Amino acid sequence: MSRLVIAAMGTRGDVAPLLDVALRLRDAGHEVVVAAHCLFRDLVTEAGLDFRLMGLDIQGDMSDPFGLDLSGHDVVEADKLTWPVGQRFLGNGLLDALADEPADALLLSPITEYAGLQLAEAKGIPAIGLRLFPLSATAQHPPSLYGGNDFGGLGNRLAADFGAWFFDTLYRKPVAEFRRDLGLPKRSARELRRQRTDSQWLVLHGYSPSVSPRPLDWRAGLEVTGYWWPPRPDDWEPPADLVDFLAAGPPPVFIGFGSTTEGISRQAEFSAIVDEALRRYGGRALVQAGWMQLDVGGDNVHTIGSVPYDWLFPRISAAIHHAGAGTTSASLRAGVPFAAVPGQADQGFWARRMRDLGVSPATIPLAKLSVDALLNALRALTTDDSYRDRAAALASRIVREDGAGTAVEAIEARLENLAKR
Repeated sequence: MSRLVIAAMGTRGDVAPLLDVALRLRDAGHEVVVAAHCLFRDLVTEAGLDFRLMGLDIQGDMSDPFGLDLSGHDVVEADKLTWPVGQRFLGNGLLDALADEPADALLLSPITEYAGLQLAEAKGIPAIGLRLFPLSATAQHPPSLYGGNDFGGLGNRLAADFGAWFFDTLYRKPVAEFRRDLGLPKRSARELRRQRTDSQWLVLHGYSPSVSPRPLDWRAGLEVTGYWWPPRPDDWEPPADLVDFLAAGPPPVFIGFGSTTEGISRQAEFSAIVDEALRRYGGRALVQAGWMQLDVGGDNVHTIGSVPYDWLFPRISAAIHHAGAGTTSASLRAGVPFAAVPGQADQGFWARRMRDLGVSPATIPLAKLSVDALLNALRALTTDDSYRDRAAALASRIVREDGAGTAVEAIEARLENLAKR
């Protein structure tokens, strides 16, 4: 059996699904360590997994990372984390945490790839990608970070090629510095990418092929496994006030923007929009404060913090949310139709897929959020049964998949093949 280290960076939705893979690997007899930032220590340890801290050790509320006291710490500002200085800062945290950590392979989430791939090379061990959205070139669609766009077959591949060139160029300096610090020879970004492609490095995608099928023009080694489901702590109990609200009437609608940070400065405006839309809607609703800290009231409205979606979503009638990969998967698993309010990253991609699959009546870009748009979406979701019917049919296919099991089989096969060389 192998000792495997998973490096996970991002929001809760980026980290939590990877724990499903970690637990299944452990159950298969492997030794597993999960490295993540301090916000996710409890998430990892409550799942019974070994935790390694990447970056600063700061105590705080995971539901409001912007409330952390960072005074006295040498940190990169949040709006610069996607800049080269931010990638260098994040990568340094990964290298400090894992440079001396024994491992037979590194399993890397997307943000960790720039430093993690260099560390795997320095250790002489394989790296395996763990992604929750598609990034590789295909004629079928552009990389998911382009949102809900579609440029046609040739245009989609050109968009992917441009994106690869852009990020290779943007992060060329920090990657070179990681390689220097690890004693690795100089290599151009283009050469490093070509080496990964030629070696057909394994990248596993933790979403359902029923939602976004594996493109036929992807190279070998790019695999779509099915969803990975975040574990729920064994001792978790729902808040009593939430249980009482749910029991007091018919299933409510859900509104929440999760860990979206785009538009965070418009918190008061977005809260007022949601508040007015729900007042005019008149039905029962759950509002999740999220990282945007939505502040909404009303006799038929109950505000919640972080609640496991696998428990909550089967108890709601419909949802309006940001269409992040994790929240989207939880909605589909429960057969819940939803309207998307995408604000960043891959959210627009999943919003488009939901419309194409007929489980969503509308996409409302966060920047254009309005009372009328929210109200129209709420009414469509709660009066047109076709959305729920299609969501239920899709859920019946998704629950038959074993995403984490498929991922474990692929990881073990790759390690076995490498060991024979």
